[in-house]
Amino acid sequence: MLKHTEILERMTAAQKEAAELILHARGILAEIKTGHRDVVTEFDRKVQELLIKRMSEAVPGASFFCEENSRRDSLEAEHVFIIDPIDGTMNFVRGFHHSAVSVAYMSRGQLTAASVYNPYVDECFTAVKGRGARLNGREIKVSALPLSESLVCCGTSPYDPELADSTFELIKKAFIAGLDIRREGSAALDMCSAAAGRAGVYFEPKVSLWDIAAGMLIVNEAGGRCCCLDGSPLPLDGRKSSVVAGGSQAVSDFLALVKA
Repeated sequence: MLKHTEILERMTAAQKEAAELILHARGILAEIKTGHRDVVTEFDRKVQELLIKRMSEAVPGASFFCEENSRRDSLEAEHVFIIDPIDGTMNFVRGFHHSAVSVAYMSRGQLTAASVYNPYVDECFTAVKGRGARLNGREIKVSALPLSESLVCCGTSPYDPELADSTFELIKKAFIAGLDIRREGSAALDMCSAAAGRAGVYFEPKVSLWDIAAGMLIVNEAGGRCCCLDGSPLPLDGRKSSVVAGGSQAVSDFLALVKA
């Protein structure tokens, strides 16, 4: 059996191979899934198929929990890969070059390796449990600054418009309390921005596990904190949840805003 560091190496190699499909995509056509904001392309499917193939070669018999084509194996298995083939699909469709290939490896309910790759700027954020987080091989840490001295990344949960009023009310609070707001359309990359200390905190009221699984481990290994908006632990059982992630001080400040 491969070590977790070796699994990570296979993950990043597969992501960079898959990224060629993204970078050379032409004639991108979006298909509607659950609504006009929730779309998929043939490239999402191709990237996912490639990642499943490469990870199956690396870990024969592995299970998969993926965004596309309903591949949702048990998350309690010994070897599970959680895949978002293109996190930020709408960005990809519209030519807004800010999307990522996100892969997390989980063993019996524990995240142990993760990688988020942004092919447009060739940035690869990685983590192995107990070994810290890195960006292109260099160690990264969350910011120790309070919310008042931090940028705030946010998501608007566009598939759940009934959350719009409460979401934008919270964004306004964060804008007033912090330095400024950033809304860039990729939960995985927002979490990595928090892990690297670029932003103090990232939050979103409703996300799926494949959006944040890799980012969770990367933030935690960068010395940060991840939780739900009510401060409870993030679920790893496949349920959708809210998320707050970043430096401990900024997260604590933000959770106080939520309660205010």
